Amino acid sequence: MLKTSPFHSRTAPLVRAQTWRRWAGYQMASAYDPHPDREYAAIRNAASLIDVSPLYKYRITGRDAARLLDRMVTRDVTKLRVGQVFYTPWCDVAGKVIDDGTISRLDEGTFRLTSADSSLRWLAMNAVGMEVVIEDVSERIGALAIQGPLARAVLAQVSPADLAALKYFRLVQTTVRDIPVTISRTGYTGDLGYEIWVEATEAAALWDTLIEAGTPHGITPAGVWALDLARIEAGLVMLDVDYHSAHRALIEDQKSSPYELNLAWAVSAEKGPFNGRRALAAERARGAAWGFVGLAVEWESLERRFAERHLPPHISNIAWRASVPVYRLGDQVGYATSGCWSPLLKQSLALAHLRAPHFAPGTRVQIEITVEHRRTRADAIVVKLPFFDPERKRS
Repeated sequence: MLKTSPFHSRTAPLVRAQTWRRWAGYQMASAYDPHPDREYAAIRNAASLIDVSPLYKYRITGRDAARLLDRMVTRDVTKLRVGQVFYTPWCDVAGKVIDDGTISRLDEGTFRLTSADSSLRWLAMNAVGMEVVIEDVSERIGALAIQGPLARAVLAQVSPADLAALKYFRLVQTTVRDIPVTISRTGYTGDLGYEIWVEATEAAALWDTLIEAGTPHGITPAGVWALDLARIEAGLVMLDVDYHSAHRALIEDQKSSPYELNLAWAVSAEKGPFNGRRALAAERARGAAWGFVGLAVEWESLERRFAERHLPPHISNIAWRASVPVYRLGDQVGYATSGCWSPLLKQSLALAHLRAPHFAPGTRVQIEITVEHRRTRADAIVVKLPFFDPERKRS
């Protein structure tokens, strides 16, 4: 039986089209309206509320808490200060990504790890011989993302925290009205935004408070479809869509290293021993065999392909998630994993894995499309991610 999030009593009555989906064992909304247009517009123009409670959440404490995380992930956890958040992947011994998530340092000896997939067993395996306590608090803690250019204006009305001074990937423990929360300046939309972490028992009250404060600002609940459009524009990878976990891949070709996922910046070359260190050092020296890049599909090419079938171009307002071949000079050089029509950029976008040396920005390629049941190819150009990176995200 599917679980429901701590915000379900508030979100369920809003799902007018009954567009439910499964997310990490939870029943969640794909969209509240039949289409995600209004919800996406709120992310980019006003403020949106996104229930991200299905994230796995672990509270890690004890003398060796930092040591455990530093052994497990590719970032240097010794540099993580109280009130700071790290985004990081973690790998197996071969340097292939198992999962990605965030580490928040709540106080000197307390950390919170989030992940897309269950990580409890992996944490326990790495913690052998250490003085550390690992608690799965996934169901105890609700997580609500408030994202968009007016997100700060909404939160400032109900929280005493100095949100204007809260830097990107930092957190503060504060209140919303009288509800104890942790607010982190993080999100999965590539825009100005915050994530609010709250005890499940207080989740409904938190939702009501934010809706009340945000209504004059156009705050809008948003589902996974709108979130998908935003995260593709931001060039953010998704487990089981853009890459497979090394623990569940059936063959080696399904595995990816951080260097092959555009995450080289999240791999420390100086820190001490950690899972995959030797393999990643060797890969860094020889260069990655694959690159994870953006593809900007040329509109004129799309239009021609549809015109050949005497049809106008058909563009979905929902992102696609599929493996789609990408070609260069007639040979397949990689594959796209997800894509969408960007309402903001007015362009068809895709995230793709391309073999070296075909992933250099500016490289011209072709992506397979289907027009009236027939496969054909549209012209595209390789671009550096992200597609959309507004100054307000960090300022």
